[in-house]
Amino acid sequence: MADAPRVALVTGGAAGMGKATSLKLAADGHSVGIVDIDFDGARAVSDAIVAGGGKALAVRADIGERMQVEQAITQIREALGPITILVNNAAVENFSALEDLDDATWDRLMGINLRGAYVAAQCVLPDMSAAGWGRIINVSAFGAQIGAPNMALYTASKGGIISMTRSLAIELGPKGITVNSVSPGFIDTPMARRAINGGLFPVPYEQIIATYPIPRLGQPEDIAAACAFFASDAAGYITGQVLGVNGGAAM
Repeated sequence: MADAPRVALVTGGAAGMGKATSLKLAADGHSVGIVDIDFDGARAVSDAIVAGGGKALAVRADIGERMQVEQAITQIREALGPITILVNNAAVENFSALEDLDDATWDRLMGINLRGAYVAAQCVLPDMSAAGWGRIINVSAFGAQIGAPNMALYTASKGGIISMTRSLAIELGPKGITVNSVSPGFIDTPMARRAINGGLFPVPYEQIIATYPIPRLGQPEDIAAACAFFASDAAGYITGQVLGVNGGAAM
């Protein structure tokens, strides 16, 4: 039997993994609020969902700014209903050696990648608590599990996501809310392509993926499938977990 239709919020839903996840959740019958600083991209995803017979709303917000997140969630709640599925996907990358980092860069990235996820979860918590049912899916990164050169800031933010996931799972489980993390590997997204085209990896990316048990780039749909599983009723007895979707790279 199919899951009951619910309202999902996907941050960073305009492109890449967020876009694929928004489309997958809509295909599963859920209404989807798509929040992104790129409003045109978010609206294109929303339009595609509506054209396919689904319900969606695109809202522009900077995930690093609490007031904008609160306003976006209010808009989605008023248009679609209480939010009981949250996919914290929005993030920015950073490739910097330790000696090149500065406090402003550190604070800005942490504000989006880590604090933004906490703010979004806090804002939708009343809806989930009232329903006695909720799914929070936090997108982390396999670099947080195995380390990566020149990515101390980015991986620290994603390591915080993993730790927060486990603690919230303990805290929110009695409320009927599960909290899990999907940890992507090397996924073919606009963010990854910027890094590839900019020569930001120590060796060509083909050499990196050739070492993986599944030697290819992952696709955004691989992440979307994992997020959709954690959002489903079938995952109701699973919480506090980190699911690596990385072709075996982080074993």
